[in-house]
Amino acid sequence: MWPAQVPEDSSRPLNPTQPVVPRPGRHRRPMTAPKTPKEKASKKKRIILTVLVVVVLLGILVTAAYFIKQLIDSKYFFCKRSVKFIPIDKACDGNNDCSGGEDELTCLSSFKVNTTFPVRLMTARQLLQVYSPGPGWRSVCSDDWAEQHTRTACKQLGYTYKPKSTSVKVDTLLPTLKTGPFTAIRPGTTKTPIHQATIDRSVCKSGSVVSLSCSDCGEVGFQDRVVGGSDAFIEDWPWQVSLQQGGQHTCGGSLVSPRWVITAAHCFTGSKKELSRWRVVSGRTYIGTLGGSYVDRIILNANYDPARNDYDIAMMRLSSPISVGVSRKPVCLPPKAFSLPPESSMSVTGWGYLEEKGKVSPTLQKASIPLIGRPKCASPTVYGSSITKRMICAGFLNGGVDACQGDSGGPLVYFTSSQWHLVGVVSWGVGCARERKPGVYSNVEEMLNWIRTVVEKNP
Repeated sequence: MWPAQVPEDSSRPLNPTQPVVPRPGRHRRPMTAPKTPKEKASKKKRIILTVLVVVVLLGILVTAAYFIKQLIDSKYFFCKRSVKFIPIDKACDGNNDCSGGEDELTCLSSFKVNTTFPVRLMTARQLLQVYSPGPGWRSVCSDDWAEQHTRTACKQLGYTYKPKSTSVKVDTLLPTLKTGPFTAIRPGTTKTPIHQATIDRSVCKSGSVVSLSCSDCGEVGFQDRVVGGSDAFIEDWPWQVSLQQGGQHTCGGSLVSPRWVITAAHCFTGSKKELSRWRVVSGRTYIGTLGGSYVDRIILNANYDPARNDYDIAMMRLSSPISVGVSRKPVCLPPKAFSLPPESSMSVTGWGYLEEKGKVSPTLQKASIPLIGRPKCASPTVYGSSITKRMICAGFLNGGVDACQGDSGGPLVYFTSSQWHLVGVVSWGVGCARERKPGVYSNVEEMLNWIRTVVEKNP
């Protein structure tokens, strides 16, 4: 007989599973309490503070780098090819101190005009005249004159914007112009330079001559360094620019086209001959050093005489044209025979010294001063024989209001009809605002032939 069976231990599972081997590194994260709003705000503040510190440090580094560069640029010229610095005085000194004469390539130049620019405007009525050897200057008749001729003539004269022409009756002209000589346009010459497109006439068939208005130069809203002046706004004097070397205001200047500035030759003496050092800052009431236009030409009048301050005029060409607007706009060049009477009210502007031996003004200044006749200015009790035909005087003989250091090269302007004209360039004087020592300015009218030829030769 089989023995009775003993039941097996029921503690063993019916479907045993494989033993679980613990795997390291996969523990559950302990439970944590959620962050309070206060802790979140504190963390956000720390992030913002860190960002601000980084931004401030970067700003300090950029500012330091800028001023270090300005300091180096004011003392040294960097030769890129030979990778070395030379003293700035050695740049543009006539000697090749860099490999390949790199230090002599971007320097100011001088130009002497020995020809007559063949187109001009005459008197305040802007009468068109053309020139050719032999016949000389002749007024252009309105006979057969067309709109294309207007555009062609104005293009020859420089800055052009919506040019237009009008007819002026010959019998209303000055006695010296009534009898000619005259010339008129030949048919089929609309694109020929005006001075080459005419044929001489004894009289104008139409009985009138051409007057031109070539641009919106010198047009501003109605609105005076300068010693004894007052604060000005650049929108009222939008041709005024600051010429800066190494980030320092050195001279003033005047826009006469979107790409050309007229200033004084004496602004470029000493170590101021290297082009890359210069910037032309425009469109600002408050003088600043950042930005500005680069310069690719500085041309001095080759007749400039430093000892006598004669022919004290220069032109700067901007590397690219400025954008014309309310705070940047060229001033008009004067016509020939502008014939301003003594005591005519002029305006001078600039950031120069507010007093003799003073300091540069941070904001643009203006002053109204009268023109002083040549006989009076060249009298022995004023400047005597120091005054040449290339100079005009303006100011008060009892002193008080005058241009001064830092205004050099800046504009002396005169308002007629609806436009301001550049009649003078701040040149020299004895002291500032002294009695019987008024300001002396380069006579722009006498330099027109040189100015227009420079622009034509450097398109």
